[in-house]
Amino acid sequence: MNSEVFATAIRNYHGKHDFGALRPKAVLFDMDGVLYDSMPNHAVAWQEAMAQFGLTMSAQDAYMTEGQRGTDTIRQLVRQQRGTDISEAEAQRMYDEKSRRFHALPAPPLMPGIIGVMEQITAAGWQVGVVTGSGQRPLLERVLRDFGAFVTPAHMVTAYNISRGKPAPDPYLAGLRMMGDLQPQEAVVVENAPLGVRAGVAARIFTIAVNTGPLPDRLLAESGADLIFKSMELLNKHWKQIWAT
Repeated sequence: MNSEVFATAIRNYHGKHDFGALRPKAVLFDMDGVLYDSMPNHAVAWQEAMAQFGLTMSAQDAYMTEGQRGTDTIRQLVRQQRGTDISEAEAQRMYDEKSRRFHALPAPPLMPGIIGVMEQITAAGWQVGVVTGSGQRPLLERVLRDFGAFVTPAHMVTAYNISRGKPAPDPYLAGLRMMGDLQPQEAVVVENAPLGVRAGVAARIFTIAVNTGPLPDRLLAESGADLIFKSMELLNKHWKQIWAT
């Protein structure tokens, strides 16, 4: 990638919206597959837990639905495969089993390059926030341990803060509010999954996709990503160059 690619992406963003120039003050990160290389574990946990309840879920399904609230994913799966609706409480019981299986697996490592990106963001005087559809409290608590130098509890949107999850814009609109009632052009979203990208785009925020999983770049582009990187390490390498255009 070069400076012209970044400049074109920013010009295209301006062309899609009628507000002022892109002047970021905050970056809103998804969690799974962005802060942590955790999606392989999630895929295993989803497949095993749903099989226990007689439901079929593939690894690709786990990546395609990543970013949604877990209970929304389960209710959708039940509707598709059984043709019935279940309550939020029943979906939560099933999600608790998925969470149990996830936490029985080895702890996922930090995504290579993520600390460098956050260091550059804070060095520029910007804020860091986390916007996730996760409701797994141990993992949310780990975020504050691992990224406490950059993120505070007040700057985290989770499944507990929203009623409509990704791909609705609500999580990222909540993220704008928690960062000080920012306007869309004052923030950047960093995502890894189609539903998360769609949520960032729907909130009219400049959205960078980092493809840390097995899905083709095409799905992230079709979801509206303004820029796509192959890894967080590449984003770290080019971070200053993006905003120097």
